[in-house]
Amino acid sequence: MNPLRIAIQGVRGSNHHMVAESYFGSDIELVECLSFHSLVDRMLDGTADKGVMAIENSIAGSIIPNYNLVCDNKLHIIGEHYLSVHHNLMALPGQELARIREVHSHPMALLQCREYLKTQPHIKIVEDVDTAETARRIHENGLMEIAAIAPSLAASLYGLEVLAPEIQTIKSNATRFIILKTKNKEIPREEINKASVRFMTDHKRGSLATVLNVMSDCNLNLTKIQSLPVIETPWKYSFFVDITFERYDHFTKAKSLLQLMTEDFRVLGEYKNARI
Repeated sequence: MNPLRIAIQGVRGSNHHMVAESYFGSDIELVECLSFHSLVDRMLDGTADKGVMAIENSIAGSIIPNYNLVCDNKLHIIGEHYLSVHHNLMALPGQELARIREVHSHPMALLQCREYLKTQPHIKIVEDVDTAETARRIHENGLMEIAAIAPSLAASLYGLEVLAPEIQTIKSNATRFIILKTKNKEIPREEINKASVRFMTDHKRGSLATVLNVMSDCNLNLTKIQSLPVIETPWKYSFFVDITFERYDHFTKAKSLLQLMTEDFRVLGEYKNARI
C-alpha cells in the first residue's frame, strides 16, 4: 500500500512537517510546497492526498488569506492540530553570534521573535518563504555569517548549530493547523464535535447578532469568528466561524436555520475538536 501523500507549506524540518507526522504518523510521503497556493494546487491536481495548513497563531493571529483559499477552492477541513512553536537561531557550526550578519526566516517566525531580534541590532532581518527551507539553503550552499530561525528539527536535519534556543517572545506560543482534503466525511458522525462554517449577512442592524443568538440557542459554542471582505462586492463581508457542540443533531438543527437566515452558507468542515 502506498503511503499517504501529504502536502505541506515548507520543507522537511518545518512546523508543517512536524504536524504532518504527528497527525498521520511517519509513514507518509511529503509533498513540499513553498506557498499555500502551491499546497492547494497540489491537492487539486491529485499530487497530494491531503494537506496540512497553518490557519492561526496565538501571538500573530489569523493567517487571513488561507480562509479564502479553503473556501474558494472548495476544500474540506477534516481535522485540526495544535503545535507548540519553538523558534531557534541556527547557523553553520563553529560561528559566533557576534559574527552573524543576517537572519532569514518566514515573516511569521520573525514577528514571533521580534523582542529577541531587538537585542541583536547588528543582525539584518530578511524575510524568506519558509523556516526550514532557509536552514536547508544555508547547509547546501555553505552560507557563513547567515542564520535561520527554525525548529530544532531543521538543525538536526541540516547539520546546523543552535546559537540561541527558544527565542520566541512568548514561550506559550502555539499555532493551529487544519487538515485538508478535497472531500469531506473523514470520521464517523458520532466523533464529530466541531465545525467550520462560512456565511454572509445583509446590512440590516442586528443581522450578525441574530445569527449568533441562533447558534447559542442550538447549544453551539463559538470558538472563533473572522470577518473578511467579499472582493466582488465592496463593503460586504463574509464571516468564518468555528463552533463546537456536544451533539451532532444540535449542529444539524443550526445548519437548517442558518441556511435560511444567511447568504451563501457553507460548511467548510466537520471534524474532531483537538483541544479537548
